Amino acid sequence: MGAVMVAGVGVLSLISGMLGLGVAFAAVPFLAFFLPDLVNQVQPLSLVLNGVTALFATFGFARSGFVDWRRAGWLAAVTTLSAPVGAYLAQSVPQLWLWYLYLASVLFLAYRLFRPVSARPGNEHFALALALAVPISVLSGLLGVGPGFLLMPTLVLLGFEVKSAAGINALAVTPPSFSALVPHLATARVDMGLALPMVLTGAAASFAGARLTSVYLPGARVKQLFGVLIVVMTVYKIVSIL
Repeated sequence: MGAVMVAGVGVLSLISGMLGLGVAFAAVPFLAFFLPDLVNQVQPLSLVLNGVTALFATFGFARSGFVDWRRAGWLAAVTTLSAPVGAYLAQSVPQLWLWYLYLASVLFLAYRLFRPVSARPGNEHFALALALAVPISVLSGLLGVGPGFLLMPTLVLLGFEVKSAAGINALAVTPPSFSALVPHLATARVDMGLALPMVLTGAAASFAGARLTSVYLPGARVKQLFGVLIVVMTVYKIVSIL
């Protein structure tokens, strides 16, 4: 089982690294196949994985010049302060409600990934992105997935070119992944013997994914395939717990 979990996290980290998302929103339904406790097992491990994979994806995009450090820094400050609010709320919200909320969020993500949006270099709505980062981060903290899975399509919708949005997103979601972890520390139950190889594999795979996108691959088709993958996994998990 451990080898399957590590391999699965590696594949998901490679794909999520292509979009600078951090792996948590894919890792949550995947790890829930093996770990029964969403709040105390799945969410803490997913947040650690999200922070590490987003950080290494940042390195990958930065090598090709796709990280706007100033804008990413402002977004990181907003998301880091907002994400713990949702994480504290997760301690008192029923797990089934969290899964339904997660499914609704993923369906929105898939919808945005499939719709064509024109980039507007130099005319992006960054102020609106900062404002929307607050509710996005609270929601992501509640779900234990990090804000990247909603922030990335939001940036694209607001006019950022896909690769630039991915680079900004990767840095912006790294610190809130760890700040959202703080409320879980007292109750988290994580097997370090399993978590360490997952983290190492996820780091290497996310860096490779970011390099693939920034150097070789167009973003449109990868976004669509990733949207299908996550919706299928999440719908399966929701059906399995009903």
